[in-house]
Amino acid sequence: MTITTTTDGVGHLLPDDLLERFRDRAGGYDATNTFFTEDFEELTGIGYLHLLADTPPGDAGGMARAAAAQRRLAAAAPATALGINMHLVWTAVAGLLADRGDSSLRFVLDEAAQGEVFAFGVSEPGNDAVLFDSLTRVEPLTDGGFAYTGTKVFTSLSPVWTRLGIFGKLEGAGGGDDAILHAFVPRGTPGVETLEDWNPLGMRATRSNTTRLVDVRVPADAVFRTLPVGPNADPLVFGIFAGFETLIASVYLGIADRALDLAVNALTRRRSHVGDRALSEDPVLRNLLAGPAMRRTGADAELRQVTLDLDTRSGEAAQWFARLVTLKTHAVEAAVAATTAALHVGGGSGFSASSEVSRLHRDALAGQFHPSTEESARATVATALLGPTSG
Repeated sequence: MTITTTTDGVGHLLPDDLLERFRDRAGGYDATNTFFTEDFEELTGIGYLHLLADTPPGDAGGMARAAAAQRRLAAAAPATALGINMHLVWTAVAGLLADRGDSSLRFVLDEAAQGEVFAFGVSEPGNDAVLFDSLTRVEPLTDGGFAYTGTKVFTSLSPVWTRLGIFGKLEGAGGGDDAILHAFVPRGTPGVETLEDWNPLGMRATRSNTTRLVDVRVPADAVFRTLPVGPNADPLVFGIFAGFETLIASVYLGIADRALDLAVNALTRRRSHVGDRALSEDPVLRNLLAGPAMRRTGADAELRQVTLDLDTRSGEAAQWFARLVTLKTHAVEAAVAATTAALHVGGGSGFSASSEVSRLHRDALAGQFHPSTEESARATVATALLGPTSG
């Protein structure tokens, strides 16, 4: 028995036989903490990394299509989907900006179509301001360029990226204001070092290693955005939040989909020795499974509406950030609830570290570490309701 999931129009892009190969490999990647090399090669071969370049956000429905595709992929191989997500987020940002009249990142779509692989070098240890400040230091150079020095964490796609998006803070000179400078650096740039330090509980195949930047020289024309420190309404900030939160939510809803499938199959297959009936007839277990399914349904509705509004340039601007962080939070909650229930109803075999449901549960727990965290999300929603605090 299977549960119908949100995969409208993407079955031909990610056919069942391809996804079964991914699912068969996922446990091995997890056990050995290795990158999803074979999955990546197959996805590259079918042009999957061009997804948002081929069907951009806007009237073509690119955000809805990408979200559905990532959800379908995540149901088979969550870590593969999450790793690919970071490339797709950059292409989503470029497409969302272009659809709103800002072509400053059009080159990202062009380069993605030519085979470049984009990654995020944004998250920093101890920086809870996320996009609005940076612990990475930027120094001006005499030739007009800049040098970046700092540490980035959770750099997914570490083995394969060819373009790394970085940002850092340039302190104001001569009494000027501090500024955040965004740029891309190509693989092989001197001073960019990937540390082999990735050994997490879940989402292991993403190989989200730490990246160290030491005096990384960036020419002036590689800086694509200069922003003030602190919250601001620049379209780039909106684009990153919209692309990231929406596609992250898609991945975690894919995990919820698969976990509920496994739970339904387990309850249908397993029988009570005492009651001599399928466990799917047990009212307590039926009730237990209904709760996570209801969470999944709610988050599914949110995802559909958010992607529709992004593609149609709808929605109230003042509410967008609250909507995006709520969607991401609800999707992660749905994944954790579904995998917890699947573990409970699946029997003792599911507690094995090598079982799919155990791996899905560990993968689901990773969701709490992606921006926005639950605390940050609640603060965003409270600000949307009540305005900023006076402190």
